[in-house]
Formats: sequence, C-alpha cells, structure tokens
Amino acid sequence: MADSVKIGSTPLQQAADVAAHLEVRTAPNGMRFAAFGDTKVADADLQRIVQAVPALIAPALADRVFYFVPLAIPDTRSNDPREVDAAGTLVAGEALPEHFDEAICHRNVPLPATAHLPAHEGIFISARLLRDTFALAFEFFINVGHNFAQHAGIPAAFSQLAWTQALADTRGETSQDAFESRTAALAPRAEAGLKPFQPDEKARLDFLDAAFADALAIYQLSLAIDFDYAELREREYPLLAPNALADRLRLVAQLFPPNAGYEFSIRYRRRA
Repeated sequence: MADSVKIGSTPLQQAADVAAHLEVRTAPNGMRFAAFGDTKVADADLQRIVQAVPALIAPALADRVFYFVPLAIPDTRSNDPREVDAAGTLVAGEALPEHFDEAICHRNVPLPATAHLPAHEGIFISARLLRDTFALAFEFFINVGHNFAQHAGIPAAFSQLAWTQALADTRGETSQDAFESRTAALAPRAEAGLKPFQPDEKARLDFLDAAFADALAIYQLSLAIDFDYAELREREYPLLAPNALADRLRLVAQLFPPNAGYEFSIRYRRRA
C-alpha cells in the first residue's frame, strides 16, 4: 500500500489505496458496495439500505461502487486543477475531531482497474459525518438518484407530472436546487402576463432533473426507513405540498417497484 499522508496528527490513506484492498460486495439487487474503518454502521443496517434500491435502477449504476467510510476528505495539498483523480481524496479509518472540519458528505473518485474490478467510479460516503442512519441513508439515496438520472434520463411521465405541478404553482419543492431552477424556469411568465410564455428551457430541464432525483431518493428512503416528511425540511425553501409529493412518489413506485421484503406506503395524519 502507498504511503499514508497526514492532516493534523493522524495518518490518512489515499482513496485508491483503500478501494484496492477492500472486498466489494454485490447486493441481491445488483448494487455494489464496501465498508471500511469505524463507520459505526451495523452491517445489517447497511445491507438493508443498499438493498432498498429497486432492482430496475441498479443496472444503470453498474460502473459505480459505493464505499462507506468514516470520513472522506479532499486532498488540498495540490494546486493543480487537473488533479481530479483518486490522488485528490483521502480517507480516515476512524473519525477523529481533527478531521471533521475537512471532511465532506461524499466524494466521487475515478478508480483504476484492479485484479478484481474494472475501472469504475467510486463514491465515498462519510458515514460518521452524517451522524445517524437517516442522514446516511438519505445521502446514499440522493447519490443513487442523481447518478441514475444522469445515466438513464428522466421518464416522460414524471416530467409531465412535475411540470404540470409547476405550472399550477404548487407550493414548495423537494430541494434547494429544484426550488431555484423551477423559479428561474417560470420567471419569463411574469413578464408575459396573460400572454403565452416560453419558459427558460435550461432552467426547466435543470428543475426536472433535480425533481426526479429528489423524488427517487425520497422514495427509496421511504422503503428503507419510516420517517416523517417534515424531517426533510430545510430553512431556505418550503417543502413541496404533501399531496403533490405523494403523486410524484406513487408514479416513481409504479416505474420502479420495491424489491421483495420492502413496502411502499404513504400515511397521512391529522394535525392535533
């Protein structure tokens, strides 16, 4: 293994070196993953999260491996902007306080072929930075959602539904990116008044991409963990109205049915 490097007082390992020595597992749904170091994540919990990805989604991610590590840290020692390979990412085998300020939630790393794996994209997820199973699962599913949307595109039925909701001024959105791009897409309507308008097409496509990845992530999260929709709330934007989200999730569930052992359901409750 190559020499380790240091940030603070504790040695860190290059991401490529870590990946080269790990046993990559393939879940029944076809997703490939591995764990390294003191993640504090029970193996049963990790397997349930990974297996929640519907089997129809997994083939689009065949060239990606998800590595769950304590902390993934950008290596900022080089000022060369061309350094975008594995040398630009460090991994901490244990999460010490001195590493948290440098760590990020995830890090995409192009990895070379080894004796066991062809060249692939490694997605290193910082399990300890995410604090709990809910946050870890959502970070994983957000990555799955965006990677799938990038590879397979957005289903026409989903695009039609989400854009119809946008034109109807349905309250809120599913993420800051979706909220901002939807606002930008609809901006020309204010100038057009009662006249027909042409949306900002780039912003509209950005909105549909973000909205689909979000819906896919929230759907998978609901398969793996019971949670309250309000737990996804952030301060910068209002959450999409529950009924509108439910319509999106039901469509996603039809397109990508749950694997055996998982159940999709939406439960409403009245306010006290």
